[in-house]
Amino acid sequence: MTVNGFIAATDDDTSFISKEEWNSYSAAVQAAGNVIIGHRTYNVITKQPEFQEFKNIKVVIVSHESFEPLSKNHVIASSPEKALELLKSFDEVVVAGGATLNASFLKENLIDEIYLDIEPTLLGAGIPLVSGSVFQKSLKLLGTKQIAENEIQLHYQVLK
Repeated sequence: MTVNGFIAATDDDTSFISKEEWNSYSAAVQAAGNVIIGHRTYNVITKQPEFQEFKNIKVVIVSHESFEPLSKNHVIASSPEKALELLKSFDEVVVAGGATLNASFLKENLIDEIYLDIEPTLLGAGIPLVSGSVFQKSLKLLGTKQIAENEIQLHYQVLK
């Protein structure tokens, strides 16, 4: 995300994301073997050439709409809880947005840890990390990591 908390521009552009950040994100998804994303994020990310790295990954799309996923490894869930149920055989689950999905998982206390990769970019407007829900969460910093010359990763525990 940008320094001021946006995960994309208002037109869904994420061109500010560095190759190092993508590699960090991809490694986390590959290690977990799965990812949960919202329908809008699915429509955006599946058009990116890098998404081909996830061809063997279980992708769960949280959506209230019925549609045909692009792969047999991609399934639809109608809620965060149902998405987690579909991935109960995995030791770790990656929730990767968008903003409404992130907020719904946090509001329902379904997130244990958060990794934030901070890009050295400011956007005047964009899609925030979380939106569409009222809640407050306290976090405990577990660690930091430099993933590029001007980019860091913050690792937090969500306090419950």
